[in-house]
Amino acid sequence: MRAVQSSTYLPECESRLLLVDKPLNWTSFDVVAKVRNAYTRAGYRCKVGHSGTLDPKATGLLILATGKATKQLPQLETLDKTYSGTIKLGAKTLSYDSETEEYDHRPLSDLSPECILQTARRFTGKMQQKPPMYSAVWHNGKRLYELARAGEIIEERPSREIEVYEFEVIEIALPLVFFRCRVSKGTYIRALANDFGNALGVGGYLVALRRERIGRFEVSQAQTIEQILADIAPRAQSAESQERQL
Repeated sequence: MRAVQSSTYLPECESRLLLVDKPLNWTSFDVVAKVRNAYTRAGYRCKVGHSGTLDPKATGLLILATGKATKQLPQLETLDKTYSGTIKLGAKTLSYDSETEEYDHRPLSDLSPECILQTARRFTGKMQQKPPMYSAVWHNGKRLYELARAGEIIEERPSREIEVYEFEVIEIALPLVFFRCRVSKGTYIRALANDFGNALGVGGYLVALRRERIGRFEVSQAQTIEQILADIAPRAQSAESQERQL
């Protein structure tokens, strides 16, 4: 492995798309930083980006681009996304997922499977969605999650139009509801879970989420972050050998 030189003289890394199966409790930035640092240690400067944030409490497909392939990211961001997940009914959280504590507990004794299925059918089509307070949306120069963690709630945060192409309840095992959905760019599944619980009158929040697909890319094609990091050094060394032959 070559010694790391001044960034002025480092060759640029290869351009490619990386399909990552993001692990639980990693941020999307954590994955980007790991890949970028791996290329730096291999002696390359490398621009790395991703095509859409996946929450720390979610797992599944995250598309990264390196080098000149980062120019493809704006197009990839527009693709629809498919998720599978689990909603817990009968309680809420401020983050709309398991990152924060439960509150406002409600009984589920009067909630029937028929009511859950009927309500799910209403959650398709175009709709206005208010982003969660625990999100990276900007407000007056700060991220909403920064304000939320400081105890400030912005009620007037603007809604955005999203589209839910499919929302299917796969199994009901109260207080848990297992679902699968396909949604447009910019949809917060956490907010969908919160709105679903509110529509049922009992509250709800997301306890598990996995991104299965982005456009034509599937999580079955993805590698773990460990596999990708192990693959970077041989690729970088191969590129170096090619340079020497020119």
